[in-house]
Amino acid sequence: MCDRRAARLMEQKVMERKLIRGVGVASSRIGLGTWSIGGWMWGGSDDAEAVKTIRTALDRGITLIDTAPAYGFGRSEELVGQAVAEQGGRERVLIATKAGLGWHAGAVYRDASAVRIRTEIEDSLRRLGTSYIDIYQVHWPDPLVPVEETAAQLGRLFERGTIRAIGVSNFSPEQMETFRAVAPLHVVQSPYNLFERAIETGVLPYAWRRGLTVLAYGALCRGLLSGRMRRDTRFLGDDLRQTDPKFQPRRYGQYLAAVAALDRLAHERYGKSVLALAIRFILDQGPTIALWGARRPDQLAPIDDVLGWRLDDETRATIDRLLAELVTDPVGPEFMAPPARETADRGPVALRS
Repeated sequence: MCDRRAARLMEQKVMERKLIRGVGVASSRIGLGTWSIGGWMWGGSDDAEAVKTIRTALDRGITLIDTAPAYGFGRSEELVGQAVAEQGGRERVLIATKAGLGWHAGAVYRDASAVRIRTEIEDSLRRLGTSYIDIYQVHWPDPLVPVEETAAQLGRLFERGTIRAIGVSNFSPEQMETFRAVAPLHVVQSPYNLFERAIETGVLPYAWRRGLTVLAYGALCRGLLSGRMRRDTRFLGDDLRQTDPKFQPRRYGQYLAAVAALDRLAHERYGKSVLALAIRFILDQGPTIALWGARRPDQLAPIDDVLGWRLDDETRATIDRLLAELVTDPVGPEFMAPPARETADRGPVALRS
């Protein structure tokens, strides 16, 4: 059994790597996204399968695992900690988690106050079973807390060595500039995929200029770009795709038609799938790491198809033309944004799309 596993690993392509500037830490160009592993808003998850998925990702050369306390209300972090401990070699894994969201009775709300972060960091360290966090990110900007307060608290954690790199998620360039006036900033995480490209006009150029690494979440657009979705695909339980505008009748057909056209293009030009095309597109866009969401080991099988090639200019132009022709009613990922509290001293409010 061990010999077969070793042979399988030797056949794999070498994972591309990206140096995170400012801290000298290198990461795989593909990271594992673990929102769905937490189960919440994804119709549930199997714990044993989740651990197996994380360990498979590490075996396949992925060194970055992105999680957050809000993913399953702590469950995703616990499963990441369990899998890393079982795999061994904590020093070879980059754990990225987040702060700045609170929850109560299934309702999530923004709270990026210094007090909240001091509590969250201790809870995350405990759940992850580690003494430090490699990349600690502010999950969402909090309109009721000055960016400077949030930045100062993360700066203190960075100076103490509790965290090795500082990141923000869903921040604008203006908010990042305010943050950087108080504390170092190394990473920005934003939604980015073939269908959701708003960061190309602001966040991505800013990251280029400031030497930031971009963690692109939603790289497969909630599974749309996996090529597995069909018109009769059903989403059960609390699956967020039941409220995602892309998966509703008015737009779903447009996006499926675009996926089919992109899949034909990928096969004709490169002998690849639409999934490989989608991830390769992100990796070719600059200082980027693609977060590949998975909750079963088989969903990571196509990793090798992404590595060792690039899109040419003609293909990128064709992609833009196909999307303009086929997706006539595009919509962004805004539905995922959690609400802010109405006042700084008010508790949680219901999550709304």
